[in-house]
Amino acid sequence: MTSSQAACLRAALQVGYHLLDRGGSALIAVEHTIRVLERSGLFNAGRGAYLQLDGVRRMDASIMEGDSLRAGAVASIEGVVHPISAARYVMEVTEHVLLVGPMATKFAQHFKLEPQKRPAPQLVLSYDLVLKRMRTTRNRHGTVGAVALDQSGTVAAGASTGGIDRMLPGRVGDTPIIGCGVYADNETGAVSMTGWGESIMRLAVAKEICDRLRRGSTPGQVVRVVFQRLVKKVHGSAGALVLTPQGRFTIVHVTPHMAAGWWDGKGEPTVKDRFQ
Repeated sequence: MTSSQAACLRAALQVGYHLLDRGGSALIAVEHTIRVLERSGLFNAGRGAYLQLDGVRRMDASIMEGDSLRAGAVASIEGVVHPISAARYVMEVTEHVLLVGPMATKFAQHFKLEPQKRPAPQLVLSYDLVLKRMRTTRNRHGTVGAVALDQSGTVAAGASTGGIDRMLPGRVGDTPIIGCGVYADNETGAVSMTGWGESIMRLAVAKEICDRLRRGSTPGQVVRVVFQRLVKKVHGSAGALVLTPQGRFTIVHVTPHMAAGWWDGKGEPTVKDRFQ
């Protein structure tokens, strides 16, 4: 984690907490916390999102609140700075949960979400070329996410990503899949995931964590049990932000590093790139 990324994380935590402190909803706090990270260009989301192997930036995002289990998501959206806000619009102004591809982009444009310049795509899509690139590029992750608890006792979770940096065109990971990349329920808690999306989807990790929280275990205990299964069963890698309606939380990862932080309004926000 660079000093710029650490500073951005602190700023994002401050934005989210101050919204909560003024009586704002957990949903809005999550959205605006993630917007800071999308706008920065320092993370794999929004302006900093990775390109897929044909040179196109396609992004995914989702958001969910735990009171009525409302959720919204977009997948393979292009040309906007804030996919997380597009996901919130899907949740609030439609009866749907997930919009994908060019029509998700058109939907975001209808609400005049801030555009970002699209890189020039490869004119001819050659799978021989993209599969060769897939074998020779590094496999990095970097989803951004947030969880929050507001004064009414409602939890919310969100996530936004450019995926991984050796994606076949059109690849979609866990982030926009409710129950995989995010989940929020006032009866259990809020979860936001990062990591290798294919492994997270195979176990529906966010919902699995919430289901286990219902049985009374602490967030840390639950995530460690689920991640043990993730590693053993599907050789997965992931990190999780988990927050319960009682204010208990944990940050756990089975990756070498995970840049993350938390703040309760006292002192300075805690930001680190490794949590035990």
